Amino acid sequence: MEVLPELATGDVKHLQRCINDLVSLLALPAVWSGGDPSQVLHTLMDALMRMLRLDLISVRLTNSVGETPLEIVRSAERRGPMPSAHEICEALNQCLINDSRKWPPLLRSLMGNGDVSIVLLPLGLQGELGVIVAAAERADFPQQTEALLLSVAANQASIGLQEARLLSHQKRVASELDQRVVQRTAELAAANQELKKELDERRLIEEKLGQEERELKRSEVRKAAIVDSALDCIVTIDHEGRITEFNPAAEHTFGYRRDEVLGRHLADVIIPPSLREKHREGFAHYLATGEARVLGKRLEMTAVRANGSEFPVELAITRIPLEGPPSFTGYLRDITERKRARQELLRSEAFLAEAQHLSRIGSFSWRIQTDEITWSEQLYRIFQIDRDAQLTFELIGTRIHPEDLSIFQEHIGRSRRERSDVQIELRLQLPDGAVKYVHVAAHIRGGHEYIGAVQDVTERRSSEEALSKARSELAHVARVTSLGVLTASVAHEVNQPLSGIVTNASTCLRMLAADPPNVDGARETARRTIRDGNRASEVVTRLRALYAKKDPTIESMDLNEATREVIALSLSDLQRNRVTLRQELADDLPVVTADRVQLQQVILNLLRNASEAMSVVDDRPRDLLIRTEPDENDRVRLSVRDAGIGFEPQAAGKLFEAFYTTKNEGMGIGLSVSRSIIERHHGRLWASPNDGPGVTFSFSIPCKPEGLTSDDTHASRIPSVSDAA
Repeated sequence: MEVLPELATGDVKHLQRCINDLVSLLALPAVWSGGDPSQVLHTLMDALMRMLRLDLISVRLTNSVGETPLEIVRSAERRGPMPSAHEICEALNQCLINDSRKWPPLLRSLMGNGDVSIVLLPLGLQGELGVIVAAAERADFPQQTEALLLSVAANQASIGLQEARLLSHQKRVASELDQRVVQRTAELAAANQELKKELDERRLIEEKLGQEERELKRSEVRKAAIVDSALDCIVTIDHEGRITEFNPAAEHTFGYRRDEVLGRHLADVIIPPSLREKHREGFAHYLATGEARVLGKRLEMTAVRANGSEFPVELAITRIPLEGPPSFTGYLRDITERKRARQELLRSEAFLAEAQHLSRIGSFSWRIQTDEITWSEQLYRIFQIDRDAQLTFELIGTRIHPEDLSIFQEHIGRSRRERSDVQIELRLQLPDGAVKYVHVAAHIRGGHEYIGAVQDVTERRSSEEALSKARSELAHVARVTSLGVLTASVAHEVNQPLSGIVTNASTCLRMLAADPPNVDGARETARRTIRDGNRASEVVTRLRALYAKKDPTIESMDLNEATREVIALSLSDLQRNRVTLRQELADDLPVVTADRVQLQQVILNLLRNASEAMSVVDDRPRDLLIRTEPDENDRVRLSVRDAGIGFEPQAAGKLFEAFYTTKNEGMGIGLSVSRSIIERHHGRLWASPNDGPGVTFSFSIPCKPEGLTSDDTHASRIPSVSDAA
C-alpha cells in the first residue's frame, strides 16, 4: 500500500510533463507564423530532442514546385565514434521505402553497434510532405505518451509546413506578380515614351511641314519680288516653247505687256524672223534627244522689240529642275551700251597704245603679294622682250645695265617693305649692246599694287647733254667777257710785284757792287724778289683758273678763302670805282663740298654787279658789304649788300632770266648762270631790297650736298651751269 502513492505521484509528474510538452508543441505554430519550412523543422526538431530525449531525429521533405529538396539530421552527443550526417541519411534512405507499412521499427548499426528503435511519422495526410524519423537506443521507445507527442508534433509540423509552403507560395506569387507589375510598368513606360517620342516626331514633322510651307510661301514671294525687281529680262517657257512668265524688265525692254505675251510662242515674240526657224529646230532637237547646245552657256545674239527694231542681247538659258515636262528660264540683258562702250574702250586702247608709242612711255602694274607683272605693248618694245615671255624680275634684270642692277634690286626690296611711291632713272643694256635711259615712276594703290609708267628718255638725255655743252660754252663766254673788264685790275696787281722785283734786283746789284759787298742785304733783297715773283705767279694762276675752260670738279673748300681770292682779283676794279668794301667773314664757317671755280665765278659776278650798280651813285658813300655765315640745316650763306640804285618791283621775277639785263652794255646771262650754278649745288640764290638804298644778293648751299661726294666717281662731277633746266 505504501508503494502506490509513490507510483501515483510519478504518473502525475509524468502526465504533467507530457501536458507541458503537448502545450509547447501546440504553441509552436504561433512561433512558426511567417517562417519558412527550414525554420519550422529546426524548431520542431529541437523541441522533440529535448522533450523525448532522442538519440536521432531526421526530417526529409519531398520536392515541391519552386523548392529545393530538404533533408535534416540532428543527433544527440555521444562519447564514442559517431557516423556523419550523410552516412546516417544514406542508411535511412536504404531502409525507408515508399510503402510506410514496410518501414522497419528497428535498425541495426545506425549510430554505432547497438540497435536503434525508430518511429516514422509521415507528414501530411498521405506522407506527401515528407517524413520525420525519431530514433532512440531504447527498447521501449516509443512509449504511449512519446507516441502521442510524436503524433501531435507530426500534425503540427504538417500544419506549419503547409502554412509555410502556402506563405512561400504566396510570397513567390506576390514576387512574381510584383515582377510582372514592374515589367509591365516598364513596358507601359517604354510604350508611353515611344508614344511620346512618336508624338514629338509627328509634332516636329508637322512644324517642319508648316515651316516648309511658310518658307515656300516666302520663297514664292521673294521669287516674285526678284523677278519683278530684276534689272535683267526674265522669260520662262514650257515644253511647247510658250511663254509662262514675262517680268517687268522684259516688258520695258521688248515693249510688250505681260498679258499680251503669256501663252504665245517665244520665237514669235522676241526672236528676229530670220532666226525663228533655227530656234524651232534647236528646241525640237533638244526635246527629242536631250542634247543641250545652249543650256548653261552665256551667248550673244540678236533680239527684236515690239516695234520691230533689233538689238544685241546677252542670253543665258537654264532648265527648271521640276518633275514632269521640261520648262526653261531665260535671262536676257540689253548689251547695246556695253558693246558701244567696248568699241570705245578698244578705240581708247588703240589711242593709248599709239600715244605711248609716240611718247615712248609704257605702263605697268605689279601685285606685290603674287609678283604678278603686267606690261603694255610699248613697254615690251622699250625693253625688247618677247610678248609671250613670262614676266619676272629676273627676266627684267637681264635688261638692266650691270652698273645700275644693284640700284634696281634695292628699289624693288624697298618697295616691298615700305610700300611708297617710286621715282628712279636707270640705264638699259639691250641685247645688241645699245644703251637706253629710262625714267620710272610708280604709285602704290591700295597698299598692295603698284601702277606706274616707264619713259624712254634716251633722246632727252642726248639733248640735255648737247644743251649742257652749249651752256658750258655760254658760261665760259660769260667768264671771258669779264676778262676785259678785269684786265686793268689784273695788270695793276701784276705790275706791283713786277715793279718790286725790278727795284729789289737793282738794290741787290748795288749791294753786291759795294766795297765791301753787302751780302746780307743782297740776300734779303733776293728773298723779297722771290716773294714778289710768287705773288705775280699766284695772280696769274688765279686768273687762269677762273677763266679756264675745263670740266667742273668738286672738292672740300673754305668759302672764306675762296672769297678772299675773288676779292684780291677785284680789289683794283673796286678801288677805281671808289667802292668801299667791308668784309664780315665768319670765323666758325664750316668747310663746304663744291666746285671752287664755279662758286668763285658766282661771287665775282655778284661783286661786279654791286660795283656797277653804284657807279652812278654820287650822293652817298658807295659802301659794299660781303658777309659769310652759317645757315640753318647745315648750310652756309654768302651775301653781297650794295648801296646802289636797286631794281623795280615788277622786275624782281625777271632778274635771273637769261638775257634779261638792266645795264646798257650787259648780256643778261650773269645772274642766270649764277643761279644755275647754285641750284646744281642744291642751293638757292635770291635777291631782296634793303631797308635803305640798294639790294642784297645772297646764296645758300649745303655743306655737303646729297649725291656730291668726292669719294664717288659718278658724283665727283657737278653738272655744269648748262645742265640746269
